[in-house]
Amino acid sequence: MAPISRPKGAAALVVTIVAITAPILYQFVLPYLINLLPHLSSLSPSIMRISRNVIDNSPSPFTCLPHTYKTEIISLDPLLIYIDSFLAPAEITALIEAGEPEFTPSRVYKRGLNQGSSDRTSSSAGLPRDNPAVQCVLARAESFLGTMLDHSRDDIGPPQLVRYTAGQRFNRHHDWYKTPQPVRRGMLGRGKTWNRIASFFAILQDQCTGGETWFPFVNTTVPSKTDKNRRQLWRKHDEGGLAFRPVAGNALFWVNLFANGTGDERTNHAGLPLDDGLKTAMNIWPRKFYG
Repeated sequence: MAPISRPKGAAALVVTIVAITAPILYQFVLPYLINLLPHLSSLSPSIMRISRNVIDNSPSPFTCLPHTYKTEIISLDPLLIYIDSFLAPAEITALIEAGEPEFTPSRVYKRGLNQGSSDRTSSSAGLPRDNPAVQCVLARAESFLGTMLDHSRDDIGPPQLVRYTAGQRFNRHHDWYKTPQPVRRGMLGRGKTWNRIASFFAILQDQCTGGETWFPFVNTTVPSKTDKNRRQLWRKHDEGGLAFRPVAGNALFWVNLFANGTGDERTNHAGLPLDDGLKTAMNIWPRKFYG
């Protein structure tokens, strides 16, 4: 029969302590645990509810769904089109989430430099082109353009959010460059130079008064449509041309360049000052490449 080994040293001390304290723990701690059990069981549903709320409040993955919109030709020459419901509500939410952390003071291109200017007092934010919502909207814009872009060499361009608060504006300007710009490293198009052949300006947030987009040299015979609150979508401006009220989800599209690649001065436009509130919009500037 093998001899029974006995614990020695520290192990023996631990065994002794457990042997002494076990009856005490059993007598005093066990009743406390028994009384505590109902409270623990009542807490478990609350813990489960908190867990579910954390899961429910986490951002859900964006899905690009089929989407329809309506168009109204405002002017044929220059071509200006009003697009009703260009953006879906879920797309607006996702686009704002993608751009919100990136807003900085807007800049303008003057004398070959991007710089701040009193002509443009808004804030802007670049949007990541690998974001699913951004890809969804850019694909819709590309489809809208049809054959205007050569997909073997042209590019829809990097999109941008722009935000206006009370008093902010963008004075009269045009989106095209007076001379085509040299291609820079990292651009997706193919060619030596490029220019903005057209523009989309889509509204994401319209909790404001004022802030119309004014085209001084564009006129129309089309009577203004109204929204669900019977407010006009555009009006004749006192100084000529048309002013379009910001309406969330709706967009304007216009062609910037003549067939020979030169800019059309009639597409000059302005973001009129906001009286109060907040306006957020999305710029898409399709790029035509040359050479």
